[in-house]
Amino acid sequence: MRSSPLIFCGSSHPALGKEVASLLGTTLGKLSISRFPDGETHIEVLEDVYGKDVFVLQTIALDPNQYLMELLIIIDALKRASAKSVVVIIPYFGYCRQDRKDKPGEPITAKLVANLLTSAGTTRLITLDLHARQLEGFFEIPVDHILCQPVLMEAVNNKISRDRVVVAPDLGSIKIAKKMATLLHADLALIEKNRINPHDVKMTLIGDVRGKDVLIGDDMCSTAGTLAAAASKCKEGGANKIFGAITHGLFVSDALDRIEKSPLDQVFVTNTIPQNHTSPNKIVTLSIASLIANALQQLLRT
Repeated sequence: MRSSPLIFCGSSHPALGKEVASLLGTTLGKLSISRFPDGETHIEVLEDVYGKDVFVLQTIALDPNQYLMELLIIIDALKRASAKSVVVIIPYFGYCRQDRKDKPGEPITAKLVANLLTSAGTTRLITLDLHARQLEGFFEIPVDHILCQPVLMEAVNNKISRDRVVVAPDLGSIKIAKKMATLLHADLALIEKNRINPHDVKMTLIGDVRGKDVLIGDDMCSTAGTLAAAASKCKEGGANKIFGAITHGLFVSDALDRIEKSPLDQVFVTNTIPQNHTSPNKIVTLSIASLIANALQQLLRT
């Protein structure tokens, strides 16, 4: 690839795009993004990309339908402008939770999005902390899957005591929690959830947290219901300080208020999704721009 990267950024996360470009010693490529009167997206590439390797950064969150369609149009515009290759960087891969059929009549939307990205002209994908590793197999193009746990654990390690335990808030997060426990040299505990009826869930803490600092680890946080409930369960179990470590902070609805009212002392989250809210005192945002910049530098050396 070329030694000087040409990076474009959609409208979903311009701050992260600028940070990545700055770390690589360049600026974002010029791109016009506008709307027709009926709401359709209009894209115009304002750079010469003929025969060049280009990068596009877009996170598919908070307004996923709009940002996904915008990304597809940007890719198409670049390919039609004769770009040699289009490497797409998706910090948060939207629709990642719809990765299998749980019952007849349901779509596998993550596979559909993979097909759309490939058909639009994506030649390589860079993404961070996929909800399920099998999503890599949905693509017929190379996928670089970057893990964010080392960045999160480096920050957590300075806050949490040596008498520590990592808690998986449900069975689905056990692999992530185990990875965090390994990085922190900590014990592992689990919260098991059993549904009693359509409205009530019984939570059982499996493991000892009494007198210990607790880290609740997961890949994403949407409404913070699971995170806050897990923190309350750990507090009941005699935990000392309680922290959260989340890669993708969606924080929809009243999630931030729920975190503020919970026993959580602090929640560490990356900026794969813009954290444009007035962050509560408990939220600590960590940048993953250097992880993306390093991945691009490796590609540029090939």
